[in-house]
Amino acid sequence: MVDTNTEIVFLARVEKALDQIRPYLEADGGNVKVLELTDDMVLKLELMGACGSCSMSTMTMKAGIEQAVKREVPEILSVIAVNLTEPEVLLN
Repeated sequence: MVDTNTEIVFLARVEKALDQIRPYLEADGGNVKVLELTDDMVLKLELMGACGSCSMSTMTMKAGIEQAVKREVPEILSVIAVNLTEPEVLLN
């Protein structure tokens, strides 16, 4: 189980990774929001704005968001966008 202090540290690292790609998402009218980091190290995100309905959102998750997060926080095992048409667990 992830304790509160550890979760705060992980979430700060996640936000740092997301801040690196947010300008690209925002340029296309989108963004991403952290919803939850589960005890089994699954990061749940919500794609916002144009990203939530874009046909390229799965590619954005895999090639952009997931890679940035896992580079900064390799302890995270998977990244899920909860609001994709068919939520997809992305694993390496």
